[in-house]
Amino acid sequence: MSPDLNFKKIGIIAKPQREKAPVVIEELILWLSEKGIETLLDEDTAALLEDFNGKSLKKNKLPESVDLLIVLGGDGTFLSVARLIGKKDTPILGVNLGGLGFLTEVKHDDLYSVLESVLKGDYRLDKRLMLQTHVHRQGERIAQYCALNDVVITKGALARMITLTTNVDSKYVTTYRADGLIISTP
Repeated sequence: MSPDLNFKKIGIIAKPQREKAPVVIEELILWLSEKGIETLLDEDTAALLEDFNGKSLKKNKLPESVDLLIVLGGDGTFLSVARLIGKKDTPILGVNLGGLGFLTEVKHDDLYSVLESVLKGDYRLDKRLMLQTHVHRQGERIAQYCALNDVVITKGALARMITLTTNVDSKYVTTYRADGLIISTP
């Protein structure tokens, strides 16, 4: 059994290029509505539906507005949503609509039986380690990211070596000269 989370608002984010996404989204909205659950979509997902008259938000506002996010797509879509959530505690349910599915463990055929269990409280939350990354160039922070699984730092399009100074929790670890660096969670 899982913590007593009350899922009254569920957000849906889908990979727009998935051919079956519009049908899956419409069926899911109807199913959740019949359960008395409000659904919110990100603007790109809402645009996939011809007659959507529900509530849609900018993608970055969705995680703070819902109790659960359902991600329809593959692992890439799941990872992009994890970046959106960052340090928020919004749970994600990944539904595989094809492609890779290591993180999107729920198959489309199992979606409603899994959701039925989740709504009854019969689930286990799997907390994942997130990586906070800052990129500095010439003493100036030029980028900041939150990532699930790994961070890849490369030289970009130019064929040259880069120098990477690595700190963990603000403590110096080492300096690398390389083509790039991959930092991953356990």
